[in-house]
Amino acid sequence: MSPNLEQARDNMVENQIRTWEVLDPRVLEVLGRVQRENFVPERYRKMAFVDVELPLGHGEVMMKPVIEGRVLQALAIESGQRVLEIGTGSGFLSACLAELGGDVLSLEIHADLAERAINNLANAGISGVKVEICDALTKFETIEAFDCIVLTGAVFALPDRLRAWVKPGGRLFAISGESPAMQALLHTRVDAGHWHTESLFETDIPYLTHASPPRRFTL
Repeated sequence: MSPNLEQARDNMVENQIRTWEVLDPRVLEVLGRVQRENFVPERYRKMAFVDVELPLGHGEVMMKPVIEGRVLQALAIESGQRVLEIGTGSGFLSACLAELGGDVLSLEIHADLAERAINNLANAGISGVKVEICDALTKFETIEAFDCIVLTGAVFALPDRLRAWVKPGGRLFAISGESPAMQALLHTRVDAGHWHTESLFETDIPYLTHASPPRRFTL
């Protein structure tokens, strides 16, 4: 492993992620151990530790490292918990979720991205992630309830059907609203009929497929 890469990774964790209120030692350890550069498209490899979104194709991006850190901290994954990830992307967040102890089902609408993520995860020796090609917001059906659900792209409004997939006591992370002023929200299911929602931070990321604002017609 190149000392320069390791120094860049340490700088990312200590000077970017930690300073953005990510203080969970488990999250910081995983982000310092999983080799992010191996999940980045080759042409952006030198930017693997820079605080920017990285294009993946089809309008999808790898989120900034600071956002990934806040997502992982908010979900507070415990060993053996079932996690549903909507939007596999590069597979990096999937890997971190698994390394924190999650048993991850990750859904990706684009077959080429799903195949690339599967290869990235295999090359990294990451187990505990199953990737499926699926239109998660309109086609996916399940009778299973998950401990955690994470959306890696934004939604204008959170689809109600996702709430039914969360166990009582479970958590759902989503970035919602209208660009450029979106809110990162952690929804916790208190019981069958009650939820607690916490606003974590403001950001702006691309929408998931079928999740952008409705078209507005003006004269």
